[in-house]
Amino acid sequence: MEVKILADSACDLPKSFYEENNVTLIPLKVHINDEEFEDVKTIDPKTVYDAIRNGIVPKTSQASPLAFEEIFTEMAKKNEDGIYIAFSSALSGTYSTAVMILDQVKEKYPNFNLTIVDTKCASLGFGLVVMEAARLAANNVAKEEILKDVRFRSGHMEHLFTVEDLDYLAKGGRVSKASAFLGGLLNIKPILNVEDGKLVPIEKIRGKKKVFRRIIEIMSERGNSMKEQVIGISHADNEAGAIEMKALIEEAFHPKEVYISSIGSAVGSHTGAGTISIFFLNQMPNQ
Repeated sequence: MEVKILADSACDLPKSFYEENNVTLIPLKVHINDEEFEDVKTIDPKTVYDAIRNGIVPKTSQASPLAFEEIFTEMAKKNEDGIYIAFSSALSGTYSTAVMILDQVKEKYPNFNLTIVDTKCASLGFGLVVMEAARLAANNVAKEEILKDVRFRSGHMEHLFTVEDLDYLAKGGRVSKASAFLGGLLNIKPILNVEDGKLVPIEKIRGKKKVFRRIIEIMSERGNSMKEQVIGISHADNEAGAIEMKALIEEAFHPKEVYISSIGSAVGSHTGAGTISIFFLNQMPNQ
């Protein structure tokens, strides 16, 4: 029996991905002017970025406990085996809520075979893990083998972000206000990565062109077997920047594929418009 894959919307994959790959979507919540939306389902990223540009600060909240209960209970009743691949627990309470609800559901359905994985990943770095898990599940790979791959990719996924304005991350508590202040000075563009599931500024560089060149250098330093990889780029209403970055990556590494997606409404509420993010593995499986 095919293993059921579940993922929350912070993996920044488009709605069509879930529908075409039989992946269950668990949406995070986005709040704009006292209205609540379900990421991917009832709000699109452009709405969030337009709101931010108009001075509105969107808020986000974790996936609904009731949604988890309904999805997990339905799976348990059908005796489905599953893997829920979750957004970094350092950036959201969604993972902890899922674990709590699973424990409750298993009181009634003790044989329910669902495993929850805290990827410690975000955006399309998380999304690349989900994409490969969905591919393996569609090929009827055993659950333990899929889990092994999910955990490996989660542990070896590099995240590099450059944002237009660190203030958005500071307002959401994702980086310190001191970092945000420095980032706003003199056209200094920060480069951030993810360490143990948290966003951490690693360098500050003046000017976009230099930032992109430095990202390529960091990829050369950290990446491995780049020709064999699917490299991810996600962007916050900055498709031109993503295409420019893609050309640089293809020229430097000739990867198997460069996959571009939009940063979704939940993650984008914290990054703000203009962000470019790059994701790749620092080690390939079976090496």
